Amino acid sequence: MVFPYMEAVVGFMILMYFFETYLDLRQHAAIKLPKLPKTLEGVISQEKFEKSRAYSLDKSHFHFVHEFVTILMDSAILLFRILPWFWKKSGNFLVLVGLDAENEILHTLSFLAGVMLWSQLTDLPFSLYSTFVIEARHGFNKQTIWLFFRDMIKGMILAIVLGPLIVSAIIIIVQKGGPYLAIYLWAFMFVLSLVMMTLYPVLIAPLFNKFTPLPEGELREKIEKLASSLKFPLKKLFVVDGSTRSSHSNAYMYGFFKNKRIVLYDTLIQQCKNDEEIVAVIAHELGHWKLNHTMYSFIAVQVLTLLQFGGYTLVRNSTDLFRSFGFDTQPVLIGLIIFQHTVIPIQHLVSFGLNLVSRSFEFQADAFAKKLGYASALRAGLVKLQEENLSAMNTDPWYSAYHYSHPPLVERLAAIDEPDKKEK
Repeated sequence: MVFPYMEAVVGFMILMYFFETYLDLRQHAAIKLPKLPKTLEGVISQEKFEKSRAYSLDKSHFHFVHEFVTILMDSAILLFRILPWFWKKSGNFLVLVGLDAENEILHTLSFLAGVMLWSQLTDLPFSLYSTFVIEARHGFNKQTIWLFFRDMIKGMILAIVLGPLIVSAIIIIVQKGGPYLAIYLWAFMFVLSLVMMTLYPVLIAPLFNKFTPLPEGELREKIEKLASSLKFPLKKLFVVDGSTRSSHSNAYMYGFFKNKRIVLYDTLIQQCKNDEEIVAVIAHELGHWKLNHTMYSFIAVQVLTLLQFGGYTLVRNSTDLFRSFGFDTQPVLIGLIIFQHTVIPIQHLVSFGLNLVSRSFEFQADAFAKKLGYASALRAGLVKLQEENLSAMNTDPWYSAYHYSHPPLVERLAAIDEPDKKEK
């Protein structure tokens, strides 16, 4: 008897939906609590708490609807064998326009074009509602409908330009890879990630946002002094116009070896009371670099990618697996899609493990900034970011343990304060 792979996948997807919905309900109940956590009393104003609560509840209600529609659509696509049907239709389309449907690369690109169009159309109502109703209602959305669609069109153009090259390369590697296929696929993705990490901030990100050098002044001097004291090879310091789309704030760094760059959202500069809070946030980010968190994460991703491709090579020729999902042929891309579905249980476990590690890294980066003397400023900066972004003040411990890559504010503040108490 052939194992019912497709039915097992759908069953697990539904099981995970109920489990995650249970966690969502726990978080929803936590958000509805009428009082701040004791740790935040006197730290977060009641006005900000009420705004945060209203924003979080709106997002929670929207999330319930979005996840319900998503599980219905994903289950229907598999159970009603929409993928094999669409694969055949994409081949018929090639014949209709006078192209060779037997050419797997052309057939795959035709299939992906239809999938991309379907994804855009089905996701569009949710994106519009999230951006122009929820985000706008709570004062975050700053973009016009024109800017929204312009970004979407730019993203599609990039996918049309870059997608065929990447997909074609993957298909050729799989067809000619032989016994070392997994290594070749990993090597290709490794090189591709390095190229994209190099080109994205230089060529792609500027298509969506404007990056300008941080003006000369006290803030720039303090950041450069901090970077120099840690021997961080800072080459450029930018401000990005995040305010053109949203009033949410952030800061990040990127770059290889001796060519590092730091980017501040203009909203972060506007929201923080003083330069010390911004510098403290940067000290936290530099802590990730100094403690090699970025490198550890990159290595972990590479190992997981290699293992995934290794697993794929074990099942890519399984006729029973393809037939279970309704395919009588074994295209490369379809094999990768099916494999991704069959390892969903492992992916959930890996994601949970990575979140645990990420939260540990956040505590370490906070401690690093504290050792540099930024405890008070970091504390104030974290509170300010929580307030201005209207992040949830009350969090369910099960929900945060499963979903959060960053510890809740209450836990971070407690960790920052704890050494002081010990020293006393």
